[in-house]
Amino acid sequence: MKNWQEFEMGAVLFPFEKQGQEELGKHNNERAYTTDSSFTASVANWRVEKPVHNKDVCINCFNCWVYCPDASILSREGKMSGIDYEHCKGCGVCVDVCPTNPKSLLMFDNLEPVEEALTKWPQKAEGLKKKSYRTEGGYNGF
Repeated sequence: MKNWQEFEMGAVLFPFEKQGQEELGKHNNERAYTTDSSFTASVANWRVEKPVHNKDVCINCFNCWVYCPDASILSREGKMSGIDYEHCKGCGVCVDVCPTNPKSLLMFDNLEPVEEALTKWPQKAEGLKKKSYRTEGGYNGF
């Protein structure tokens, strides 16, 4: 297989052994991926920081799931269930798009245990009010 520098700009790689639409109906761990896909190869060794998910703050809006470039956001039964650390490269996009106050995803040192990171979660910042999209022109911002 070519390395990433040998692909044409805008190239599309198909990661499934079988029909894509059929495989998309399954959860990640049940899909038949090709040996050349990023799902079968880990990029976790790139990571310096990792996102940690706090289920007590999460509103299950799935912004993180939509924007994650590595499909590392795990969900089950309509709720976010965690992070796939085998494939998460630690880019922080999920944290950037999280709308909660405090954020339900925060970046921590890659070597810090998740349980320890959860004890350091910040409290809600007072005085910050979300702008209404309809009345004040805001869009998931403060």
